[in-house]
Order: sequence, then structure tokens, then C-alpha cells
Amino acid sequence: MTIGEAVADRIEELCMEKNITLNKLGTISGITQSTLHNMIGGISRNPTISTIKKICDGLNISIVDFFDAPVFRNLEQELK
Repeated sequence: MTIGEAVADRIEELCMEKNITLNKLGTISGITQSTLHNMIGGISRNPTISTIKKICDGLNISIVDFFDAPVFRNLEQELK
């Protein structure tokens, strides 16, 4: 699994936990729905930390909370 796939999985997981849609997340985070859908769909493979921070702010969680998830614990090193 790549970091982009892990980020997408985590976003979907948090949306389910908070019972919100991607469109709602975009609205509360100040991110366009197309950006979120590109992240989830794998079109945008390397989201910026700034984008992830906006998502965290919208969800009222810290970046530490975002990355403190099993999906990030066993990622292989990407050498590209």
C-alpha cells in the first residue's frame, strides 16, 4: 500500500466514524470536492500536508490523530 492509498483509506474511515460524506468533509475543511475525490480515487497520489491539515481541522482532530492509525504502521518505503 502506498502513502496515498493509506491517506485515502484513513479519510474514508474518519468520514464513516463521523458519519459525514466526502462532500460534507470538503465543505467543512475548505477543500474542493474534486480534490477529495481525486485523493480517494487515486488520481492525486501525494496529497500535501497542508491539505491533510485542512482535513484534520475540518474533522476537529490533530495531524497526530490522523496518522495514528493502523493503516500507516506497516507502510513500505517508497523509493520513487
